[in-house]
Amino acid sequence: MDGTVDRGVRTGVVRDADRLGRALRVTTHPEAGRVVLSTWQDTTCVSTVRLDRAEVVELLTALGAALLPPGDQALR
Repeated sequence: MDGTVDRGVRTGVVRDADRLGRALRVTTHPEAGRVVLSTWQDTTCVSTVRLDRAEVVELLTALGAALLPPGDQALR
């Protein structure tokens, strides 16, 4: 993940493995207690999802579970 800090706001960018110009940007907004996930196509934002802290934990748990081999129920 590429990361930057602009005006005190941390961001990270994950490039799409299959679509040229597509990326997921992760931006922290600590003053609001939010993390924003935004989908970009080249220089255009095409969607956003705003998550509070608890939802970030849920997302991380789901991502971890997605990496488990089929049949491994440890995190599911």
